Amino acid sequence: MADVSHATGLAELEEEAPLLLHRHSGPLDAEGDELAFDSAQDSPRRIEVEKTLLRKLDRRMSILILIYILNYIDRNNAAAARLRGFEEDLGLEGSQFATVLSILYIGYITMQVPSNMFLDYMGKPSLYMGCCMTVWGLLSMATGLATNFYGAVITRFFIGVTECAFFPGALFLISRWYKRNELSQRTAMLVCGSLLSNAFGSLIASGILDLMEGVWGYRAWRWLFFVEGGMTVFVAIIAIFVLPDFPETSSGWITAEERAVALKRMAEEADMHGSKSTSLKTGQMAGLSLALRDGKVWFLMLTMTFLNLSLSFNAYFPTLVSTLGYGRTTTLLMCAPPWLFATFEAFVWARHSDLTGERCKHIVASILLGILGFALAFWSMNAFVRYVAMFLMAQMYAGNIMFTAWASGSVAHPPAKRAVALAFMNSVASFGNVFGSYEWPSEWGPTYRGSFVLTSLTALIAIGMCVAFRKHLDGLNDEAAKKELEDGDDTPGYRYML
Repeated sequence: MADVSHATGLAELEEEAPLLLHRHSGPLDAEGDELAFDSAQDSPRRIEVEKTLLRKLDRRMSILILIYILNYIDRNNAAAARLRGFEEDLGLEGSQFATVLSILYIGYITMQVPSNMFLDYMGKPSLYMGCCMTVWGLLSMATGLATNFYGAVITRFFIGVTECAFFPGALFLISRWYKRNELSQRTAMLVCGSLLSNAFGSLIASGILDLMEGVWGYRAWRWLFFVEGGMTVFVAIIAIFVLPDFPETSSGWITAEERAVALKRMAEEADMHGSKSTSLKTGQMAGLSLALRDGKVWFLMLTMTFLNLSLSFNAYFPTLVSTLGYGRTTTLLMCAPPWLFATFEAFVWARHSDLTGERCKHIVASILLGILGFALAFWSMNAFVRYVAMFLMAQMYAGNIMFTAWASGSVAHPPAKRAVALAFMNSVASFGNVFGSYEWPSEWGPTYRGSFVLTSLTALIAIGMCVAFRKHLDGLNDEAAKKELEDGDDTPGYRYML
């Protein structure tokens, strides 16, 4: 737990970074003094240290994929349990199943901003996120003991309260280590965990639901919660020791030289943004104020809400696949390929976005393909056509990944502001998941044409808002260029990615 001197310590680290960059904790000269190296971005030593740092980071950050897989499995396993008696055993009627799904997001929404503010203050993501993950795993296991609607609602609500620490916290964590032109790929690495969860979650669910019926007197759907919740607790304990903390609070796995380079990289980003003086010294409440007074944050939040509404099919994916007319086990197995395809496309598309430095066109292209999938599913009940449509729908998450990276890079500094902005955008936008849970009433099945109309409309709105946001950022870039010309500054400053 950080004490009241935490902010002061961060400021001191920031001030010491340039000095550290002239020291080397490795080889020593004949007199035992550390060797110096050039901190310029194009110096051979700086490049070598930076590559080593990024390799270490990528290895440690890779556990976020596994955590997100389990995060989504624990969030969405009720959809698989529904195929094996979950509704009947709990006596759910009418829209109660939709409420069981959506109540998780109420807890998720209400706690995200306080959670990220506390994470920024505490400075120990490994401990905080690992402990929260342990609790939500235990609560997921407890869902398997529910006997009625109220028991399921209570456990699901508190799963949302504890899960809120992960996604906005993980976004904030990677934004504290990686530069803007590295964010899309790393965000893809993170969010692809949710895509893989839809693939492997279905395979795991298929095995549990087929093999565990009646074991020790419990229904198979109860074992689904027991097993998957237990997996979460196990990985959470590992995560406490593997996840990195922030550059200024990490220890053990990082050398002084690598820490100095990490701090220098972020200082360079802050300098380009014109926020050097507040890069680490801004307090959590000041960060909250800065985020809420930034119009970009509100616009991005609204865009993300419409995007979440258009992605609401995710929670009902096994139900949609069941409309193809196959058995329960085959249905769960057929859920996997669309999400594996989406994972591959997301990595390729995100890498291309980083290499080209372009966001909006990549996002719009992915959403348009998703709308094509909605249209195919609307017009046809043919099993082949509908299955192709599900591939197109699933790949929309590639656009969602790049939008998340775009949003993070557009409200970059100071870190306290970014922590609040990411949590605020993600929490309010999660209302899209709440309302989206009611976009797929069983009365509209098996065609779900009304649902596909709604998701298409919200996707079109999201496209329009992305185009408008790009135009706004382009205008800000033009203003910055004109100011530099007037000031006679030949060195280009900060430019928003478009």
